[in-house]
Amino acid sequence: MIVCIAEKPSVAKEIAKVLGANTSRDGYMEGNGYQVTWTFGHLCTLKEPHDYTEMWKPWSLSRLPMIPQRFGIKLIDNKTYEKQFHIIEGLMQKADGIVNCGDAGQEGELIQRWVMQKASAHCPVQRLWVSSLTEEAIKEGFGSLKPQEEYQSLYEAGLCRAIGDWLLGMNATRLYTLKYRTERNQVLSIGRVQTPTLALIVRRQQEIENFKPEQYWVLSTIYRDTLFTLQGQDSDEEEDESKEKKGPKGRITNEEEGRQALASIEGQEFEVTAITKKASNEAPPRLFDLTSLQVECNKKYSFSADETLKYIQSLYEKKLTTYPRVDTTFLSDDIYPKCPTILQGLLPYANLTQPLLGKKLPKSKKVFDNSKVTDHHAIIPTGVNPSNGDLTINEKRVYDLVARHFIAVFYPDCKVSTTTVTGRVECKADEGKKKGDKLTFKTSGKQILHPGWRLCFGKWIENAGSWQQEKKIVSDDDEGDKKDESKTLPDFQKGERGPHSPTLTEKWTSPPKPYTEATLLRAMETAGKLVDDDELRDALKENGIGRPSTRAAIIETLFKRGYIRKVRKSLYATETGVQLISLIHEELLKSAELTGRWEKKLRDIEAHRYDAHQFIDELKTMVTQIVQEVMRN
Repeated sequence: MIVCIAEKPSVAKEIAKVLGANTSRDGYMEGNGYQVTWTFGHLCTLKEPHDYTEMWKPWSLSRLPMIPQRFGIKLIDNKTYEKQFHIIEGLMQKADGIVNCGDAGQEGELIQRWVMQKASAHCPVQRLWVSSLTEEAIKEGFGSLKPQEEYQSLYEAGLCRAIGDWLLGMNATRLYTLKYRTERNQVLSIGRVQTPTLALIVRRQQEIENFKPEQYWVLSTIYRDTLFTLQGQDSDEEEDESKEKKGPKGRITNEEEGRQALASIEGQEFEVTAITKKASNEAPPRLFDLTSLQVECNKKYSFSADETLKYIQSLYEKKLTTYPRVDTTFLSDDIYPKCPTILQGLLPYANLTQPLLGKKLPKSKKVFDNSKVTDHHAIIPTGVNPSNGDLTINEKRVYDLVARHFIAVFYPDCKVSTTTVTGRVECKADEGKKKGDKLTFKTSGKQILHPGWRLCFGKWIENAGSWQQEKKIVSDDDEGDKKDESKTLPDFQKGERGPHSPTLTEKWTSPPKPYTEATLLRAMETAGKLVDDDELRDALKENGIGRPSTRAAIIETLFKRGYIRKVRKSLYATETGVQLISLIHEELLKSAELTGRWEKKLRDIEAHRYDAHQFIDELKTMVTQIVQEVMRN
């Protein structure tokens, strides 16, 4: 008998259906030579300190650091879990072979390996590796099972992550609680990823609190109902390099200087001096990895990272989308031949897929790149037609984003024309200006010549050679992404002149914005460096803190422990959170960059580029040094 073990009952039932194991038993399905059973996520965990020695049961500074000679596992103390484990154990003891059907990732590998170890399974084990739960994908997976040994490095990386979290969390939490707590039952929780994430929020909050706004003025003018902004100053005479220049984007830091400039151009004519047009193409947005999906859902629907993960996990289990816990936005080449069939299955989007069907789909390197795909590809629809009755309103919203992004990558680029108009006004000679001095103003506008992929995200209307969006599907990014709306300028002619209406506006510099879950996820992904460029973000992912599948849980943990709070969409550290970070002087514990380096080593272990034993030895040394350093202070 072959025993198949999945991570959830719902997944096990899908596998059992494909295998013909249709007879229900207590804790498993049976039939056709298979027994298909399941865990409930983790059934086992690393032992607690007191499981190794009674000396570690009481919290005592003199017992630190706690470093077991050999780490062990135990069943989680839960009667339902214990009952299911004993069913699994009985099946595995009699099995001729085992198929590990856990989620195809680091955590899924660790969950099932621990169960098999605890059950003392000795028969051959094979690994099922699938990116979706459709019947076709499961059949393909069982047709290409691989020996478990081929996934040893994946298990070692997961084990190192768990041990690293145990070593740092158990020791640092006891260390700081005993040394710095102000109340008897207070626990100061320290975590390998949790603490640097909290530090990011605290530092941003301190930047905001310590920010000193600076006053400045902007000189602008309206000519032919179009706003032009001061860009600088030029002169018919040779430029004096020692002359004080205006600030960036027309900022003037001295009010008197601004009023003089305003007075010098009032009543003077505005002259258009240059018109430049630049055509460009905008490529479709990338497909989603888990983080970018969580970011988009937070911006558009205010979903928390944890909520988005639950919705996309549900869509995966309903066979509508592919495996969600991924950190790539690319597809592998072997997915390309399947794309027409997937598009055909998206019946609710027939108006968008129809222009693509029956034609050869474009194959862009920005979408299909084997070198950017490791265990899994980007999140895409499976092609199974979604039945609206099976989905909640929020699941429909998440599915809609995934489906539209997938369709859009096969559409043409959006064709854009950007027009920049420069004008200038000659200053009056009696306002502290020399004759011939001129102030230069600029404005720019964007026309959508053809929406291309943007047709997937709203209704567009053609009008006199340009396109305007009638209704937006995907909202603008309120964190500063470029706006989609086009701004059409009047038909200016070089050399034209006329009256204008100048104004001087007082403004103040703004502090940094608080983190939202969207921007915090990006900061975790890039070890605290907020970047807009996709390629740079990809490079920084190597050193991100946490994994896509764990970042939502880390943020939820900070909420549960009272370290952060949410006001609308903004995240703020509580007084407890601020105090905790202020107590920690060891940069290793709160630096996103240093934690990112540990994450890089875990990825290297998975890729056979770093030794697992060396990683654990380094962590043991680090924990020992931290304990010694805190004890000295």
